[in-house]
Amino acid sequence: MPYLYRDSKPRPPALPGAARATHSSGKAYEELRQECLCRGVLFEDPDFPACNSSLFFSEKPPIPFIWKRPGFWQHNEWLDVVIDDQLPTFKGRLVFLHSAEHNEFWSALLEKAYAKLNGSYEALKGGSTIEAMEDFTGGVGEMYEVKKAPDNFYEILEKALKRCSLVCCSINISSAAESEAKTPFGLIKGHAYSVTGIDEVRYRGRQVQLIRIRNPWGQVEWNGPWSDNSLEWRSVSPSEQRRLSQAALDDGEFWMKFEDFKVHFDKVEICNLTPDALEDSTAHKWEVTIHQGSWVRGSTAGGCRNFLETFWTNPQIKLHLTEKDDGQDDCTFIAALMQKDRRKLKKLGAEMLTIGYAIYESPARDGHLGKDFFRYHPSKARSKTYINLREVSNRFKLPPGDYILVPTTFEPHQEADFCLRIFSEKKAITEDLDENVAIDLPEPLNPTPSPQETEEEKQFRALFEQIAGKDMEIAAEELQYVLNDVLKKTKNIKFKNLSLISCRNIISLMDTSGNGKLEFSEFKVFWEKMKKWINIFLQFDFDKSGSMSSYELRSALKAAGYQLNNYLLQLIVLRYSDEQFQIEFDDFLNCLIRLENASRVFQALSVKNKEFINLNIGEV
Repeated sequence: MPYLYRDSKPRPPALPGAARATHSSGKAYEELRQECLCRGVLFEDPDFPACNSSLFFSEKPPIPFIWKRPGFWQHNEWLDVVIDDQLPTFKGRLVFLHSAEHNEFWSALLEKAYAKLNGSYEALKGGSTIEAMEDFTGGVGEMYEVKKAPDNFYEILEKALKRCSLVCCSINISSAAESEAKTPFGLIKGHAYSVTGIDEVRYRGRQVQLIRIRNPWGQVEWNGPWSDNSLEWRSVSPSEQRRLSQAALDDGEFWMKFEDFKVHFDKVEICNLTPDALEDSTAHKWEVTIHQGSWVRGSTAGGCRNFLETFWTNPQIKLHLTEKDDGQDDCTFIAALMQKDRRKLKKLGAEMLTIGYAIYESPARDGHLGKDFFRYHPSKARSKTYINLREVSNRFKLPPGDYILVPTTFEPHQEADFCLRIFSEKKAITEDLDENVAIDLPEPLNPTPSPQETEEEKQFRALFEQIAGKDMEIAAEELQYVLNDVLKKTKNIKFKNLSLISCRNIISLMDTSGNGKLEFSEFKVFWEKMKKWINIFLQFDFDKSGSMSSYELRSALKAAGYQLNNYLLQLIVLRYSDEQFQIEFDDFLNCLIRLENASRVFQALSVKNKEFINLNIGEV
């Protein structure tokens, strides 16, 4: 499956007005509309044609569908979804979503756009209310089990409603037979209610917490304490009743005591809206930052903390919490991790991955944290569970400070693109520890004569004279023979022979005369570098098998003087590792030579700026 590079540095949330066109023609809605008007035809969408493949990807339609004409945010970006108005029907009636009025089609057209976005109508099966709420608003969802809700649950709901968040609640069912069943208190099981208000009222000398619920049916209401005609309202002043908009109407909206709400309801879903979805006059708004990233096998798909050997290779996001909540000692934020495009990829056999994250207190040093840090430091907070939902989100209260958030799949080696969103009450600063990593360029390898030859150099000279002849220069084939002969005699090394291409790359790196051969002085300088690289490789070849795990490549390259961002690291792993995510010494050597050559090129182009420079992937 293709995983496209997305710049993962933090950015503000996308705006609906800057929606990206998704039509294959590259044209937006208005342009396509004008074309159809000029031609005098109705639009037919070639990207999502009126045929069976747009309905189902895994089965044939159970009935013969007839497409008739009647007469939007995903993954942190607003999308301009263009559709035509052909809708699937059976016996003259809409098959899927439809309105009570037979000549009303807005809901069916909206559903078609959503189906197109996800690949088919079948791809919309399953999921949760919060997923749709997010896609239609750009918000971030939270789910709470009411019986296990935090002590400040009333405060959470109060703040959510002040921020104009969408809040739903429901009662669980144990079987399909219970769906839409009515309880003795007038509540409907398995039914999605809206929370429309929360307040306190003076009742018999004390404050009582109330919550207002709405049944979308527009009727069938709670009949317990604080219901429309209950005795409790007789002890509340008319002015208070007016303030709470209390009226005894059979309109599906009712108040109930918050304690009773926690007894009778099981689940609450909150969709917190981004600032761009709110009016400027809204008093309280979340601060939002977003990161895009990928888990790629062999480099950044390290799995959860259970897999310590690879866990540290996952992407790492640094979170700076600097401002406390109003009147509080801590900082509140919501971390929401979303796996992208899984519905669309269903037809290719992809399922929802089990995802989650952990949050660690950041050490004073910068840069990607290594294995030993996670070995000896416990997490400060984490997602409640690893689960195979599209998005995992949780609310946290932590003291001001710096933290590292590590988003992961549960198992290692699982690939997906992800989007991480941080909603904070006060301004928070985030940065990707791997995105803008620069390379500290090593100095060029200039051959310098040593005052006195070592015993090792004398042996090399003898071998050189034997192979090269009087000019003491060797070509790639001869260099291959020399290095493999030397490596065979080196202790504690279990390496396969070096390839000819590696030797040609060595000559390209070291050849100062440009004749395609190495002089003995040039070889001596390279051999010093080679010995360093051998020692680094042996350090990460833990089982002494002659190969190292590709997940260790980041550390090995860092030991050699190179720090790479995730994107470059992922591409290098794809190029140099095998199917078992192993890298042999020849590939490791070839990678380092290419990096060294790339450094030379950029050093020549950046004489005035020798401190740090990013590598172009085309050079590696």
